Amino acid sequence: MQDKLIARAKELLAEGKVQKVVGWQKGLFEDDITPAVFTSAEELDKGFVFNKDCKANLSKYLVRITREIEVKKSTTRMNNTMAKQRDPNAAEAPIPQEVVLVFLKPSDSLSFTQLLKENRITRSDVYAIGVPCQDTLDGGAVCDSCKGKKHVSCDELLGVKEDEEVTPNTERMEMVAKLEAMTPDQRFEFWRGEMSRCIRCNACRNVCPACTCEKCVFDNNALYTTQKVAETNFEENLFHIIRAWHVAGRCTDCGECSRVCPQNIPLYLLNRKFIKDINEIYGEYQAGADMESKPAMLTFDAEKDPETTIVYSRSKDGGEE
Repeated sequence: MQDKLIARAKELLAEGKVQKVVGWQKGLFEDDITPAVFTSAEELDKGFVFNKDCKANLSKYLVRITREIEVKKSTTRMNNTMAKQRDPNAAEAPIPQEVVLVFLKPSDSLSFTQLLKENRITRSDVYAIGVPCQDTLDGGAVCDSCKGKKHVSCDELLGVKEDEEVTPNTERMEMVAKLEAMTPDQRFEFWRGEMSRCIRCNACRNVCPACTCEKCVFDNNALYTTQKVAETNFEENLFHIIRAWHVAGRCTDCGECSRVCPQNIPLYLLNRKFIKDINEIYGEYQAGADMESKPAMLTFDAEKDPETTIVYSRSKDGGEE
């Protein structure tokens, strides 16, 4: 499969259809695979890999790359306008046209589509190829993040059948259900045990495709939220709870937050709890599944939307605790 991806990338580069390739390369160790940008056939032959360790979701890297492409275009247009003002006969510089090739696994393609919906990526600057989940390359089953998901918004598929049936993942909410079955005190102790290990490295935020704010609240030097060392238990909880709220309805459940966490905190459970509640209260919704649907947070239906009292009615004790 790796050879097929390299061959297709070389072909697109040679044809001039793309000028960059976003993929994976080996790091210091065999299983240390990192995202990388390739610009030539030589670089692809030397460093490109695609194996079971290529778990990184590449969609977020397109935010910065396509922004740089659009800045080049707008800068050239501005320079042409200014040149015309100085000299009406001035020749116009050609607008640079650059396209980046990206390889997307099923779960990655949903993140890609969600970023398109939020206008964080310019679609014309990207050529997307859908590839199999990395866990299937050795004959295994799809990973938990890709399970139940089908490629969307791709220009072509490689190693994937276009009409392949995808069975919905009915297992991903099992741990969430177990947490819901706990008493409030038990849940609190569970999350205190997990979040107390957080070292505020910001890896979860930095890798998350849904976290693309120009200025994150946790980078605001005017607030205490930028501090790396939590002084109280409340501050340890604050970071992850606020982040979960910020991506609610936009999280595609790609699992990147948990994958990169050096403390192995199951952060995906927070996001899945929001997903589960949204599905039960507002109806089934999968972020990034298409370009048309809107998340519950961006819609309002006076007839169907629940009242705020649902918080109490859905609690096991009717809101007594």
